[in-house]
Amino acid sequence: MPSDHPLRSVKMLVDDSLRSLNGLFKEIYADTGRASIAPEKLLRALLLQVFFSVRSERMLMEQIRYNMLLRWFVGLAIDDAVWDHSVFSKNRDRLLEHDVVESFFTEVMKRADKAGLLSREHFSVDGTLIQAWASHKSFKPKSGDDDSTPNGPGRNAQADWKGEARGNDTHSSTTDPDARLYRKSHNAASVLAYQGHVLMENRSGLVVGAVVTHADGTSEQLAALAMLDVTPKVPNRAIGADKADDTRDFVDACHERGVTPHVAQNEHSRRRSAIDEHFGWGKTVGRIRQTTYRGIKRVDQHFKLTMTASNLIRMARPSAHAGRSGGRVVPERAGQRPERLLHQSVRLPDRGNRSGARGDRGHPQHEKLRRLRHRVGRPLGVRRGMSVGSIRKLTPPTAPPRSPTATPPAPDPRSASPHAPARPPTPRTHPRLRTPARSPG
Repeated sequence: MPSDHPLRSVKMLVDDSLRSLNGLFKEIYADTGRASIAPEKLLRALLLQVFFSVRSERMLMEQIRYNMLLRWFVGLAIDDAVWDHSVFSKNRDRLLEHDVVESFFTEVMKRADKAGLLSREHFSVDGTLIQAWASHKSFKPKSGDDDSTPNGPGRNAQADWKGEARGNDTHSSTTDPDARLYRKSHNAASVLAYQGHVLMENRSGLVVGAVVTHADGTSEQLAALAMLDVTPKVPNRAIGADKADDTRDFVDACHERGVTPHVAQNEHSRRRSAIDEHFGWGKTVGRIRQTTYRGIKRVDQHFKLTMTASNLIRMARPSAHAGRSGGRVVPERAGQRPERLLHQSVRLPDRGNRSGARGDRGHPQHEKLRRLRHRVGRPLGVRRGMSVGSIRKLTPPTAPPRSPTATPPAPDPRSASPHAPARPPTPRTHPRLRTPARSPG
């Protein structure tokens, strides 16, 4: 494998975390019986499924069979046989019974804490909607009476529920009973979904808590408080939340736990937060936009594994361990603000016009504006973001205009030749006036 491949640094973090779980792995599998899939290789293969957006375990086994990069990451030799997809799925459920993914998530966070990447005081919480692997046709009454009216022949005809009340109290999905009918806003459609919740620390932007709950209106506040309860009890803790948590019960519960809440108001528009980067990566790469698993336990395992993979990618970046201190992570200092430590411990690489002062470089128009500002300074009336033409109108002239009757200045005796004839003065015209064209003849 190439020495600069990004999976090399990720594999080092994964192997280091899996060594601490050898005791748990020995308890899962018996000493006798037929040999099964090693749990270390099983977890590495599940991580590859998240990293490379493999949509099914059957396709994952197929790609491991002929892809040398995936074989190297999992730990299979070139002549080792690849498992059957049904055996792989059966062993994955064994990890769910012993909470192996949650233990692996904890070990990864211990490495981040040892490296000084985690903050114990400042957190942010947010939630996202995970669409379930079930359709509206499976949402039927709990009493057993089918209230849908088919609009055509066949087993899979389009159903019509117009004018009928359908809710989670009276209906449930026959495909995934744990899914709930929920809509994100008044302008969005109702779907069968779960809710994934994340607690992120604000120093390096790493996820320190993740959980999946049923989709309802109060699960986000309850999940945030439950994740806060397992954080270290240190003074001056604070948590940031969006306007969905702008409730009196949530604010009072935070004060009871000694946590200062910073909640966005309902009347203000929502801004993008750093947690959305984990959600965006998980939905585009980690396939949590619509899960392919059924049951809240399997969906929770998939969500935690995706957030663990997102943390591994952030921790494996060279910028996460190289700051202003010569390549080492800056520890927390007494009396210094955590938001300043964030800029010292995590240095993102420059990308195009992001370098420099507010994007003035990296674009020809911005570079022209920067040179003009440097030449004329910043006169009265010039504001940030003005165009080049607007600044030129406000720029004072470099010298006062001469009157037509003024005496021209004497030539410099050092530069003018004594034998050169005197050149007649050039008539001054307006720069926008053009000389009329001569008529022919």
